[in-house]
Amino acid sequence: MRRKLRSPLPQRHGLDPARLRLPDEGPWATLRDHLVERLPRVSPARIDELLAEERIVGLDGPLGPDTPFRPGTFIWFHRDLPDEVPVPFEIGIVHRDDDLLVVDKPHFLATIPRGRHVVETALVRLRRDLDLPRLSPAHRLDRVTAGLLLFVIRPELRGAYQTMFRDRLVRKEYEAIAPVNPALELPAVVRSRIVKERGVLAAQEVPGPPNAETRVELAETRGGLGRYRLLPATGRTHQLRLHLSGLGIPILGDDFYPVLTETALDDFRRPLQLLAKTLEFTDPVSGQPRRFESRRTLQAWTDFPAWAA
Repeated sequence: MRRKLRSPLPQRHGLDPARLRLPDEGPWATLRDHLVERLPRVSPARIDELLAEERIVGLDGPLGPDTPFRPGTFIWFHRDLPDEVPVPFEIGIVHRDDDLLVVDKPHFLATIPRGRHVVETALVRLRRDLDLPRLSPAHRLDRVTAGLLLFVIRPELRGAYQTMFRDRLVRKEYEAIAPVNPALELPAVVRSRIVKERGVLAAQEVPGPPNAETRVELAETRGGLGRYRLLPATGRTHQLRLHLSGLGIPILGDDFYPVLTETALDDFRRPLQLLAKTLEFTDPVSGQPRRFESRRTLQAWTDFPAWAA
């Protein structure tokens, strides 16, 4: 069994360094020549700076501007961080033990680093603030969805919990605020085929065998708004948002469905009224039943007059 190489660089801001394996052969005389070709989004001048400042390292230490290209070796470095809009909301801790961390994610905070969201993500914040450098998510929530997220503290257990979510062994319950349609017969089970193309912001429902299923229940009404209980049997991208929109009752604050609307990243006024309320499962490690419930409430229900206007 091949031993996994440990990075010679520590985490920075809760982020692991990037690791690159150099090709087994190639025409490059120096490491710098290879990186200029390998990293087209990084300017040659910036690569020169990183090498001059000894911020690119190998197993034996820092690598300089004249370092020769060494086939098959590994290098590590920290990528430059994008400019990010601070998300001014706290992450609530619901449960913590030696194995698991369950948190209440706020709206607008991404689960893991991706694209324009790196430091302002739940994973990076929690690694840094709780001093848990090896923390990893067992599943994900959309950036604009609030509620329960389960993280694994011990790396050797990550596979067991991620597999549990993959195999749909977790009972999930969501809550949403949306308009009420008296003509709609509820509860109802919605089934459709959802496709999300890479690089396209919105998913869509298309003809074909269903790959997404949601049970929709109306729990309570207040004026023209309803508080809905959503029980997904599957976990397709934007599934709950698409299914409610398809029923003619789009979730309040949804800027994707039914119409894609551009919203600034620093506009926190009307969050998507969707909450991951409950997680329930048999623990794959201990065999014991587990149930966690979000302590959050949706803004449209607590501030009803403003949202109903």
